[in-house]
Amino acid sequence: MRSAWLLTVSAMLAGAAQAAPLTYDAALALADQSAPTLQARSADVEAARSQAVAAGRLPDPKLRLGLDNFPISGPPAWRFGPDSMTMATVGVMQDVPNGAKRRAARDRAAADIGSAEAASRVEMRTVRLSTALAWIDLYYAEHRLAALDEIDRALAPLRETAPSQLASGAVRPAQALEADQLTAALGDRRADLLAAEGKARAELARWTGDPQADVVGEPPTYDIDPVKLRAGLEDVPSLRAYDAMGRQADADVAVAKADKRPDWSWDLAYQHRDPMWGEMVSVGATVSLPLFASTRQDPVIAARTQTANRVRIEREGARRTLVAALDADLADHAMHHDRLMRAQTTLLPLAKRRADLETSSYAAGTASLPDVLGAFLALAEARIDALAREGDVARDAARIVLTYGNEAQ
Repeated sequence: MRSAWLLTVSAMLAGAAQAAPLTYDAALALADQSAPTLQARSADVEAARSQAVAAGRLPDPKLRLGLDNFPISGPPAWRFGPDSMTMATVGVMQDVPNGAKRRAARDRAAADIGSAEAASRVEMRTVRLSTALAWIDLYYAEHRLAALDEIDRALAPLRETAPSQLASGAVRPAQALEADQLTAALGDRRADLLAAEGKARAELARWTGDPQADVVGEPPTYDIDPVKLRAGLEDVPSLRAYDAMGRQADADVAVAKADKRPDWSWDLAYQHRDPMWGEMVSVGATVSLPLFASTRQDPVIAARTQTANRVRIEREGARRTLVAALDADLADHAMHHDRLMRAQTTLLPLAKRRADLETSSYAAGTASLPDVLGAFLALAEARIDALAREGDVARDAARIVLTYGNEAQ
């Protein structure tokens, strides 16, 4: 009972720790530890390493039991007797594949380990990128909601003056409805932002395993160096995976070529006869004769060679695709950064200036309530749009670094 109580307390503490808001780095670390796809890839690596232990070893020996030279015709047929030919045999046989075939099997096993490790690194990139984008999306969704709430609180006193404005005749009856229309518009905007927040939270929970995932801290700041990124593309895990597949294909070619070399086997047998004739021992060897390579081994070698060529061609295609994708993402990042600067230096200050001017004019009696409400709605949209643009820049930076950066980056 004490052990069960301790386990329960430990589980509760672990759950409480997991439910705490996550910084960006903490979210990535938690995803590295808990993502099921990464655990599956780790199992593949361990399986390949375990299988490599048996690669290239001699096959199991064979035990031979037999009855030799038993008569089935003539006077002694179908019976045992003092016959010089009949004997009981017990022996052992061992097949010995040629050395090239065994080396090729070991090379293939090593290539399998490399391929499993490369696939694990590719999956880790996928998990980290998905986690990073989910964290950034949730961070900016929460901040857009906070900006909308701030504008809504600032508008509340103005909306409350609408009935008095209508009663005093300062606004037409139709204009008094604009306060309710603004409230509905803000409600629609909040619904959109709440949906975006919920989706981002669900995605972050998917990768971290925390059903109550939340964010804390500041978003990441990545240094984007196009020259370094282009120079390091050869070390990107997706291309390294093609290199691993190429080593597997080369090992398959070596295995096929090794089939052109003869294998051999040996056997040792003890033979028991009637005591009057004495015991016997036999030793033998067998050698395979690959005499018809043009119709047996050579076609297989040609097929394996073409497969290896296909892997290299596909790798080159993947490299070109990666270069084009990097250039496209860099162009998007530059565009999003330019739009962010325009929002922060021009659009948002102008919207704020307009809201201040309309508020001052309203206080002076030279502007109507709808004018002020419209200015504040535009300010809310400008703030939300600026945060959305900032989120686009952060997403671009994370995607570029976590997709195209090498391990050192």
